[in-house]
Amino acid sequence: MPIAVDIDVMLARRKMSVGELADRVGITPANLAVLKNGRAKAVRFATLAALCEVLECQPGDLLRWEAEGPAGE
Repeated sequence: MPIAVDIDVMLARRKMSVGELADRVGITPANLAVLKNGRAKAVRFATLAALCEVLECQPGDLLRWEAEGPAGE
């Protein structure tokens, strides 16, 4: 997928665990793992806003576009 998720980068910068982030955002650790690992098909703006608030960052710090390879990789 051409959208890469960098939640783990922000977690490391903030020295925060996945469990702590999930608690503070109000989602389950399993749903956060799906998002963090790039397996989510969608993310609600409310969830994105909560992630940005807790991590004190901008949406672009969490999501970035990557070009796909020549064979749609």
